[in-house]
Amino acid sequence: MGSFNILSIAGTDPSGGAGIQADLKAFSALGGYGTTVVTALVAQTTTGVAAVHPVPPEFVTRQLTTLLDDVRIDAVKIGMLADTGVIEAVGAALDAYRLRNVVLDPVMVAKSGDRLLAAEAIEALRTVLLPRADLVTPNLPEAADLLGEDEAADLEEMEEQARRLLKLGPARVLLKGGHLSGGDSTDLLVEPDAAAVPFTAERVPTRNTHGTGCTLSSAIAALLPQRAGVAEAVRDAKSYLTEALRRADELEVGRGMGPVHHFHAWW
Repeated sequence: MGSFNILSIAGTDPSGGAGIQADLKAFSALGGYGTTVVTALVAQTTTGVAAVHPVPPEFVTRQLTTLLDDVRIDAVKIGMLADTGVIEAVGAALDAYRLRNVVLDPVMVAKSGDRLLAAEAIEALRTVLLPRADLVTPNLPEAADLLGEDEAADLEEMEEQARRLLKLGPARVLLKGGHLSGGDSTDLLVEPDAAAVPFTAERVPTRNTHGTGCTLSSAIAALLPQRAGVAEAVRDAKSYLTEALRRADELEVGRGMGPVHHFHAWW
């Protein structure tokens, strides 16, 4: 089996728990070679976001074209995009280079409550990137934002919202149920003309959950070229994240919500 090159298009996290830093760790832990295109410089840590400095769209384009003219990319994880211009730059590159295995994590608000996507850019996310995604991985607040609705309150409403998201164009939706109550956390994988596939894992009792969304989507992207199908990649990525959460308290990073342990299998 050859090597696989995975691209993260996302913002930074100096504390290393989210953004491109988390993506690179997950890619590496799961056997992928990580590459990156930076969309925003973010001053953040485990306690919150202090400032966001978006990268100009033309420089995002320059990063993408320079990389893609040289390196074969087997899967793409798209995270924080900051504004409409950056979204359009990424959409153009997806088309021009016919990139595949595109996983879109629609990052809008950090766990600290800080907004990471300009409110006026949500429509661009809907119309430009959702139709180009092989898999979109929103949590319940993000799905509600994309649909202009209230958050789903149970698994039945989750499936209904996921199917409405499908109508916006992505090939598949993985709607994450971590915001629901209960001892387990269930995510639903939904695609057209097929029954929803649930992925249930124990809810790990830790406050150190910084970067869980980034980590899950990047883990899926790393595994897509290595697994027989999307369901298998999601299953194994969720198992990886659950163990990373279970081992998160072994790390001592920051005073707030610390990161998950990406390299739990090694140290």
